[in-house]
Amino acid sequence: MTRRYKIRISHAETHKLLLLLTKCCLTSMDINGILHVVVVLRKLAMPVAGGVPCVGSTFFMPVSERKYYMAKNFLTYEQQLHILEYDKQLAIPNHEYATKKLEELSYYSLIGGYKSLFKHAPSNKYIHGVTFDELVSFYYFDEELRTLFLKYILHVERHIKSMFSYHFCEKYGEQQSMYLNINNYNHTRKNHRELLRLTHSLQKVIATPSKYAYIEHSVNTYHNVPLWVATNALTFGQISKMYQYATTDIRTKISKNFQNVSEKQLHQFINIIGKCRNVCAHGERLFSFRINETIPDTLLHQKLQINQNNNHYVYGKQDLFAVVIALRYLINNDKFRLFKTALSKLIKTVIKQCPHLTEKQLLDNMGFPANWDKISRYRKI
Repeated sequence: MTRRYKIRISHAETHKLLLLLTKCCLTSMDINGILHVVVVLRKLAMPVAGGVPCVGSTFFMPVSERKYYMAKNFLTYEQQLHILEYDKQLAIPNHEYATKKLEELSYYSLIGGYKSLFKHAPSNKYIHGVTFDELVSFYYFDEELRTLFLKYILHVERHIKSMFSYHFCEKYGEQQSMYLNINNYNHTRKNHRELLRLTHSLQKVIATPSKYAYIEHSVNTYHNVPLWVATNALTFGQISKMYQYATTDIRTKISKNFQNVSEKQLHQFINIIGKCRNVCAHGERLFSFRINETIPDTLLHQKLQINQNNNHYVYGKQDLFAVVIALRYLINNDKFRLFKTALSKLIKTVIKQCPHLTEKQLLDNMGFPANWDKISRYRKI
């Protein structure tokens, strides 16, 4: 038996009613019956052609489709756009373009990653007037942001790898057995297990057969892989761990390559930069980057007069601006100016492309103070 309900409601109430009726259907005895919810819409925002109901029309949708609202089930591109446009009130001027972008980027990456900036939290709907194009623009902003940060993080990574291999081999020599020996690090009871894990991971990197031709060549020709060769195959995470557990004299020598950075501060900078690198390399959302650990308070925090809460700076400690501060200390002035100029251009461009997004809102989400671009005006020491 086919059951029909006919109700006159406003468009704004449609979604709530459909959810309620769906729940009733799914819990009823007649679960296998075919239920159609019939809604006469008095008002429908932005009606478009192509099968979409207009004012006063009758709109049928089977429960088999409505239950997707309640569970993370598969939806066609047409269904995804329908939900965005009529349930979430996102303006979609060009459906063909929107479909192609969903095919290219995926609903989860595009909508799931960036919707919060453009939504009215209490209603869980998009702010009036927000378009699909704005979300696409912001997606590409975050993509370019990852590319920019990764470029300069790789400069730091290369420098740290070079300095570590030089000073470690200066002290212990070029034999691979030296960096595989836990006794050549700060070997304490507390560090013992982590050092075993570290050296085991290093052993795997230089094991043969290897995907790296230079590792194969070094093993087959010299029966040894010096650290300056191995570092090319090591991840930044592994180098970070090697620095973390290195002896104090080696850490100090490396930190002296960076103006006014202690060996402890350098570890904190490397830690946040390494985690940011992973986000960039894996294509994860970057603009709202946060970690649990913090970088040290610096003179730049003070010079920028960043607000404090309970004697803790609210920006630049464990967010994306903390990565900017770390780069300020770890790359030279010329490189940093280029980085800052490119970053400022990206921010200004996306603000123009997203009229429903304010600069303050964006900077808050990024963890940037309003005067962040003055960072290069101040000395680091």
